[in-house]
Amino acid sequence: MQQYKPLFRFILALAVVAIGATHFTSPDSHIRIVPSVLPHPLALVYGSGVIEILAGIGLLIPRASHAAAWVLVVLFIAIFPANLNQAIHNIPVSAMPHDPPLIWLRFPFQVCLVLWAWWLTRADEAVETMGAIEPDSDTPKIIPESKVNSNER
Repeated sequence: MQQYKPLFRFILALAVVAIGATHFTSPDSHIRIVPSVLPHPLALVYGSGVIEILAGIGLLIPRASHAAAWVLVVLFIAIFPANLNQAIHNIPVSAMPHDPPLIWLRFPFQVCLVLWAWWLTRADEAVETMGAIEPDSDTPKIIPESKVNSNER
């Protein structure tokens, strides 16, 4: 599965950048689903759109992709109340077909998005099995994982 990680990273990046852009092209659709207890719905919509776009771009930058994936994990969890509000109050959104069962199907999809972004935070298996770097050495060397917590090196 690891060999497909760059492809899945790219697909998620494209998706969140495109969805983030809709926060600016049709903010009213997003404002409608913001729970009424939250202040400044337009600011929340614009803010989440900026976060989605930046995180999507960040996924494509190797030095930023790990942090960007964590941002998406948090964002996908943070927008759960808006999706729940939409489902409970049967709020139509212009970008989606208005069918209550489809609205409720967003929740399993939301879980998949959280897991997808979380998977992208995980180090590749090759890196995980390398172990650690020897800290007190003039020449850095890799310590095998089996010896990281033992006294023998």
